[in-house]
Amino acid sequence: MTIRIVPLTEEPEALLSPDIVWDGEMGDFAPAGPDETKNRGGLRARAQLATAILMLLQTDRRADPSELRDGDDNRGWVGDGFDIDLDAFERPLGSKLWLLRRRSVDEVETPRLAEDYAREALQVLIEQRAVARIDVDATARPADRRLDLNVALYGRDGTQLYAARYGVLWDQVTRGDIHPLAQ
Repeated sequence: MTIRIVPLTEEPEALLSPDIVWDGEMGDFAPAGPDETKNRGGLRARAQLATAILMLLQTDRRADPSELRDGDDNRGWVGDGFDIDLDAFERPLGSKLWLLRRRSVDEVETPRLAEDYAREALQVLIEQRAVARIDVDATARPADRRLDLNVALYGRDGTQLYAARYGVLWDQVTRGDIHPLAQ
């Protein structure tokens, strides 16, 4: 079984911040535009916070062995298994949202786990002082095999810096049963 995490917008087309070009199935980096004079030859960097959030949520974090079932392969970047400088606020990157693929969608436990996994993934943004507060709210839609994840980040002065809604979709996306951005 697979799951996908996709940004959800009210727009008919999925338009993300320009750092990641989203085609409805996958994201990719884009080269810097001619208007980014201090970034010639680099990657587009106009929405760093939005890009960091998307990467943190969509990258698989290694799970603790106690979280794995017999026969499960641990996922995540192998480099997170060593050479992490905790004093420099380095943390394993990504989220454990991938562990939800083993579950059916229910209205209590699945949203609670999704909220915990998302907060854990985004905590590094607080530790690095990019944001002061993170709010995460998950709502299950068992009949659609889907979970909606609302993420909001706030600055030290209390202003909202970022808000977006993501759909965590179980394997129906790869089978083509529903459009990945269906409301």
